Amino acid sequence: MLRLWFKAAFILWLAPGCLGTAARLYTEGDPLMILSSSSLKSTVSNSSSAWLVQFFSSWCGHCIQYSSTWKALARDVKDWQQAISVAVLDCAQEENFDVCKEYSIKFYPTFKYFHAHSSETDRGTIYRGADREIQSVRQLMVNILQNHTKLNWPDRCPPLKPYSSVELLPLLGQRSDHYTAIIIEEPDSYVGREVILDLLQFSGVEVKRALSSDLPLLDALKISTFPSVYLLHPNGTHSQLPVQKQLRFFFSSLLRTLPGVQRQLNSGSSSSGGLIGALSDKQSSEPWRDFDRSKVYTADLESALHYLLRVELATHNSLEGEELKIFKDFVVLVAKLYPGGGSVVKLMETLSDWLLSMPLKRIPYQAVLDLVDNKMRISGVFLGSELRWVGCQGSRPGLRGYPCSLWTLFHVLTVQHDAKPTALDNTGLEHEAAPVLQVMRQYIRTFFGCEQCGRHFEEAAEESMNKVTNKEEQILWLWNQHNMVNYRLAGSLSDDPLFPKAPWPSPSLCSSCHEEKNGVHVWNQENVLLFLRQHYGASNLSPKYSVTPPQLPAPPQNPEPDAAKQASWPQEKHRGEAEGEEKELEKKAKEKPDPPPVDKAVEGGGRGKVLDLGVKVSREDGKGGAVGGVWILGLGFNSVDMSLCVVLYVCSCLFLMLLFFFFKVRSRRWKLRYSRLHV
Repeated sequence: MLRLWFKAAFILWLAPGCLGTAARLYTEGDPLMILSSSSLKSTVSNSSSAWLVQFFSSWCGHCIQYSSTWKALARDVKDWQQAISVAVLDCAQEENFDVCKEYSIKFYPTFKYFHAHSSETDRGTIYRGADREIQSVRQLMVNILQNHTKLNWPDRCPPLKPYSSVELLPLLGQRSDHYTAIIIEEPDSYVGREVILDLLQFSGVEVKRALSSDLPLLDALKISTFPSVYLLHPNGTHSQLPVQKQLRFFFSSLLRTLPGVQRQLNSGSSSSGGLIGALSDKQSSEPWRDFDRSKVYTADLESALHYLLRVELATHNSLEGEELKIFKDFVVLVAKLYPGGGSVVKLMETLSDWLLSMPLKRIPYQAVLDLVDNKMRISGVFLGSELRWVGCQGSRPGLRGYPCSLWTLFHVLTVQHDAKPTALDNTGLEHEAAPVLQVMRQYIRTFFGCEQCGRHFEEAAEESMNKVTNKEEQILWLWNQHNMVNYRLAGSLSDDPLFPKAPWPSPSLCSSCHEEKNGVHVWNQENVLLFLRQHYGASNLSPKYSVTPPQLPAPPQNPEPDAAKQASWPQEKHRGEAEGEEKELEKKAKEKPDPPPVDKAVEGGGRGKVLDLGVKVSREDGKGGAVGGVWILGLGFNSVDMSLCVVLYVCSCLFLMLLFFFFKVRSRRWKLRYSRLHV
C-alpha cells in the first residue's frame, strides 16, 4: 500500500507539468488559428477561405512530436491565409469533448479540410495520407484549392490553372500598372502554384503559370530550362528573369523585391504595438538616402546610440542598483567592441571610465547626458545629435528606424566579439558564454521602450539562450531570433510595405545560404555564418551619411604647461562622503536650469563649462597643446585659475621664508644681548 501511495503521489506531482506542456503545445504566437468548441463552426462554416484543421490531443505523444512540423507548415504557408488557413483544436480539453464527438474524431491527430463557403452541416473531409511532411501537406492544400468549383471558389484566391500561349502571347509589349510574371514549369510541378499563393498578399505583381508542353510559348519566349520565370514589365518590355537557383523560395523572394511590389498590410494585426510613432515628425521632412543593401552604415549605428542615450535613457531620472549595473555593462560592451574606433569609441570609453570609477550608488541621468553631449569639451569625443537612418530608413515615420538600427548594432557587436575574442578580458563579461546576448537581453528587459517587444524577446531568451556555448552560436542565435521576429511581424502594421519583413539574408545577398530539402526551404548555417561575419564585419561598414565631428575652438596662445596634465579619476572614498556627494549631485541635477540651445558637441565661451561630476579631465587643442581643467563636485578650475594658484603659492612660500629668517635673526641678537656669563 505504501508503494502504491508513492506512485500516486508521483503521478499527481507530474500532472501539472504535463498539463503545462500541453497548454504550450500551440500558442497565440504561432502563425495558425487555435479553435475551440465555441469558434470551430463559426470559423470554418461559410468562410471566404478554405481551412485545414488538425484535431489533436495534448496527451498524445505523436501529437506533441508532430507539433513542430505543423508549426513549420503554418509558418511556410502564412501568406496563403486569404485562400486557405491552418488551424488546430485540442480534443483533450473538456470544453471540446462534445464538438470532437460531433465531428467524428476517433484518433489523434486527425486532419480535416473544409472548402470555402461550406455549409454549417459540413463536417469536413478527412485527409488519410500516410505522408504528413510539410511538402506533402502543402501540396494537399494546393489540391484542396483546385478542387473548388467556380461557385465556391475562395474569394481572394487567384486562378491556379495553367495559361496557354493564346492567352499569354498577346500580353507581350502591352503596358500595364503592374508586373506580370509567367512561371513555365513541368506539368507535375507545384512550384508555379505555390509561388502564386506566396505572392497573394503582395500588390504590384500578378503571377501566372504555363506548362512546358506549350511549344508555341516556349518558342516565342525562348525558354529551355524549367521551372523559369519570364517577366513582363509595366512599361511594355519583357525578358527572362535570371534566378540563381530554380527553387520556389528564390522565385518568391525575387518577385517580392521588384520595385513597386508591396505587401498589403493587415490593419487588424495586434503585433505592432509600441513601434508606430517611435520616431519624431522631423524625419518625415528628411530627404531619401540612397543606399546599398549589401552594406552596413555607421550612420545607423550612431543614430541607434543617439536615440538610446539621449531619448530612451532620458525616461529614467537616475540610475541605481540593477539599472546602473546593466547600463555600465552596455557601455563597456560598446566601448570594447564598437568597430572602427573614432569619436564614438572615445565617447564610450570616457563614459565607461567615468561610470566604473564613480563610487556613488545612484547617478542622475543629467550627469550622463552632460558627458554624452561633451560639455567638458574633450577633444575627439563626439556623437551626432540627429537621426540619420540609411539602411534602416522607412517609407514613412514610425517604420523601421530605431528597432532596425538596434538589431544592426547588436549584430555588429556579436561579429566583433568573434573577431576580437580577447576584447572583453578584465571587464567582468569575459566569463559569459554569450556576453553580447546577455547584455542585449538585460538592456531590452530594462530600458527598451516597447514593452511587448521586450516580453517576446525575453521569452525567446529564456527558452534557448542558455544553449549558446560559443561565439559562433552567439552570432547564429541572434540571426535566427531576428528572422523569427520577421516571421511574426510580417504583414502587421509595423511592416514597411517598401521593405517587407522576410527571411534574411535574401537570395540576392547570399544564394549559398539557401537550400531545399524534400521540397522545403532550409538554411545552410555554415554559409550563413560566413555571410554574417562578412556583412557585419568592420570592413563592410560604410561611413557615408555619418555626422562629421565639428572642430573645437582654438586654445589660448600660451597655456601653462603644468595646466595640461591630466589627473587620475576619483578613487575609493569613504561611504559617508560618497553618500553626501550623492545627495549633492541629485540636488544640483534638480535645481540646474535648462542650458541655452547650443551645439551638442561643442559649447562656446571663454572659460570651460563646469560639469557637476566627480571627474578630473583635460582637453587638447587641435595642434597638440592642452588646456587642463579640474572638476571636483561642481568646483571648477581652468588653466588661468591654476596659474594664479601656482603664483600665489610661490609668493606665500617666499613671504613665509622671509618671516622665518627675520625672526630667527632677531632671536639670536636678543639672546646675545641678554645672555649672562656662568662660572
